[in-house]
Order: sequence, then structure tokens, then C-alpha cells
Amino acid sequence: MIEKPTQTKLDSLTLEQQIDLQIATSGPISVATYMGLCLTHPSKGYYRAAEPLGAKGDFVTAPEISQMFGELIGFWLVNLWQQMDEPKSFTLLELGPGRGTLMADILRVACRAPGFRDALNLRLFETSPVLMAEQKARLEVYDPKWLQDFESFDDGSVLIVANEFFDALPIRQFVRKEKGWHERQIGLVDGKRAFGLSPTPIPPASMPDAVANAAPDTMLEVCFAAAEVLTRLGKVIAQQGGALLAIDYGYGTTQTGDTLQAVRRHAYADVLEAPGETDISAHVDFGALGNVARAAGLATQPLANQGEFLTRLGIGERAAALSGANPGSANDIRTAHDRLVGPDQMGKLFKVFCAHSPGLQPPGFAA
Repeated sequence: MIEKPTQTKLDSLTLEQQIDLQIATSGPISVATYMGLCLTHPSKGYYRAAEPLGAKGDFVTAPEISQMFGELIGFWLVNLWQQMDEPKSFTLLELGPGRGTLMADILRVACRAPGFRDALNLRLFETSPVLMAEQKARLEVYDPKWLQDFESFDDGSVLIVANEFFDALPIRQFVRKEKGWHERQIGLVDGKRAFGLSPTPIPPASMPDAVANAAPDTMLEVCFAAAEVLTRLGKVIAQQGGALLAIDYGYGTTQTGDTLQAVRRHAYADVLEAPGETDISAHVDFGALGNVARAAGLATQPLANQGEFLTRLGIGERAAALSGANPGSANDIRTAHDRLVGPDQMGKLFKVFCAHSPGLQPPGFAA
């Protein structure tokens, strides 16, 4: 029997060593447990210790590509605030605000609307101390406060923005076999981490109808964490009024397949290597999120591609205006525009999801 170490000894181990020790002492772990440890371990997780964004990080998000992205979302938020009769106090919450770039661009535009700044209660949900420091530096003038959960909301309407947030929530994976579905797990083979399947089958009747007739070896991904987050936020929006805008890569209806991926230094990496030093994510099942939102009493808009959404909001016109004011940067502005909306770049890969109070008409979506 392997002796369980003390907390002091655990703290001296790398995250890789801690994960291997947990598997060795307690058996294989789920993909969700592995993702959770890799990304949000209290002291050694990727989002606790790393600087993931930008040229020096592992990936670049839309707000880092161009100010136009945040500016158009700022316009979108003002439009909804006006539709809600310009409440004198409302909460604007961003989930996973990164370096604060998106929110800074949003508020630079939105606060030009008379009354918006005075009514604003800015809230941020973040787990990375490194990123929280950058958010504070960029957004301090707006007096932000950081939420630790989704229960402590001020009274009044709530507008929520989540750009590349849901893709980082832990998923579970299941594989169809002869006697049912088996959860994919991570164990040790000859001392190295490897994927395998739980020997205990899950009855097909407990899986979604969309995969009732799945072929052998079909994989299904389920994100219970995303459903839990949206259930809590949906309840708040249903009670207080407002909307949630989520932008991420994903699909509109539940589908099968393995989308688990890792990125390190702007290149794809092995999911099982370098835990805590690699970003891990999976595609978002927006169809499942829509079901959760509607169950909470919210309305949803038809899922849009990012390119369609930004074009409807006027990114072409905004790019032309910026180029006219900054002719020396016209080529860079055109490149950023194409990267955000191009069908072979971010335009089709990224989807835009909106759940909101019945009666609101969020711009940017197909009629």
C-alpha cells in the first residue's frame, strides 16, 4: 500500500507529481478532475500561476487582436441597457476577464452613453491572481469588484459577458461500448499518464437522446460545470432581468467526437503532458446551454457565427472609420478585421450565444 503524504510534502511536489500520486493511491481520475487540477489547482494550476494571454503566453483572444471587438460589444450592451429603460443601477459581469482588455474596450464606448457610467456596478469573475492584477490596473477607474461565486449579486438588472470562458470548464468524456457507455479516465501505464475506460458501464438510457443510436466507440462530451454555471446565472437573470452573451468555439446541437485539446506557446500540445503549464479546453455544446437557459425561463437567440455577429453590429464600418482616422495603420486594421470575421479564421469557428429576459431583442442575431 502506498502511504498518503502529508500536506507539507504535497506542497513540495510539482503538480505533475501530485496528479501521478493521486492516481497511484486512489486509482484513475476522470477527464474533468484532470482538467480541474491542471487549470485551477489552488497554487500550481495553469490559471493560478501562468500568464496565458498575448504574444508571450499560449494563445491570443479576440480582444487582443483588435479594439473593434470590445467596442462593438460595448455598443451591444448599451443597446440592451436602453431596451431595459436605462436602469439607474445595474450589474455588468465579465466571466474570465483575461487582462481586462475586453472590458476596457467595452467601457470606453459604453460609458459615452449618458447615464451608463453612473448606473454601472462592474463585477469580474476571475481565478488567476496574475490576471486579477492586470484587470485592476486597466479597470481601476471603474471601481471593479471580484465575485467569488454566482450568488452575491446586487439588486437590479444583470448583463453578463463571457468570451472564451465556457471552453475552459472541465468536461467528462464517455465512450460507447457493447454493454453501454464507459467514462474515459486517466490512469498510469508503466508510470506514465494514459487514457483508459472505466470498467463500469453506464446504461444507454441515462445518456442524451441525441446519442441513443450511437455506433460503437462513439465519444460523447458532457460539461456539467457549464450547465451548473448557467443554471445559477440563469436564475439571477430570470429574477432580476438582463442577458448573457457568450462567445466561444463550439457547436449548436449536441454532437459526438473528441474535442479535448491543449495549447502551449501558440501550438497544439499533448493534453497529458506538462499539467499546469498547458492550456486545456474543449468545444462548447451551445445546444445544451440553450436547454439550460430555457429551463430557467430565459429566451435564447439563434446561435450566430462570430463573423456574422460582428458584421451585423457594424465591424466593417468601424474598420473603415479607424482606417480613415489612422491611415498608417490601415493594413493592420484590415488584417485584424479579416482575422475576426474571416470564415477561414475566427469568423466561423467561434459562435455567439445569447440568453436573455423575454421581451428583449439583442442586436446581432438573425431574425
